[in-house]
Amino acid sequence: MKLAVAIFGTTLLATSIIAFPLTSHQQADTEIQRSAQAPRRKIRPHNPGTSEGLYLNQTSQETYSSNWAGAVLIGTGYTSVSGEIALPIPHLPSGANSYPNYCGVGIDGDTCSTAILQTGIDFCIQGGSTSYSAWYEWYPDYARNFSNIQISAGNKIKMAVHANSNSSGFATIENISTGLSVAHIFPYSLVGELCEFNAEWIVEDFSINNALAPFAYFSTVVFSNAVASRGGNTYGPSGATVMDIYQDRILTSSSVTSNTVTISYI
Repeated sequence: MKLAVAIFGTTLLATSIIAFPLTSHQQADTEIQRSAQAPRRKIRPHNPGTSEGLYLNQTSQETYSSNWAGAVLIGTGYTSVSGEIALPIPHLPSGANSYPNYCGVGIDGDTCSTAILQTGIDFCIQGGSTSYSAWYEWYPDYARNFSNIQISAGNKIKMAVHANSNSSGFATIENISTGLSVAHIFPYSLVGELCEFNAEWIVEDFSINNALAPFAYFSTVVFSNAVASRGGNTYGPSGATVMDIYQDRILTSSSVTSNTVTISYI
């Protein structure tokens, strides 16, 4: 339920599904809100030997994570990443009741642990209500919401992050459907330096109180015009490492082309 184009370590772009408070459940809503405002990751997804360890599908040579699906380019010197998606409508998984928050989050990194520059869209389903918001983050600092931009289901959204250095950069969200855009500049970072090792386009399940939130159904998310920059050259996701979410069973199916990343809920 979360998607994102992300460049981790250097920049990360992503969209995601996360829960927003509804008035009828004050205590749980406060808990969700704290999680939404906290750093979106505490453990790197691509870290074998931990609870976030990967599993290898011997048939397709695909890697699996408990919370992360999409594609990641691994190397050195990545300084920007961008992509466009049409916002999906999340749904409650089969057998769910109307209260639990089924969410996914779409940001994170892979082989760098010191910092992440990322941006994206949260989309969530709680009961019969859906909500969307745009955010930016320089992990390990908190994620913060953009203001003054309206986002609705079906809108085409472009997300991008750019690292000017390993301690400065900016994030932008553009609603192509409405013509509105927002940006945030990080003039310098006081919390951690980027490695510029990874460029990523992902969908992610997030955690509440150190436990994964139930993963919302989102059909398919396609990152189009997916581009990363390194050393003055541009690269698409072709050849990237493909990952899918495994939680008791495989929940997603991801694939790449020269300029797209497709993530489907299965």
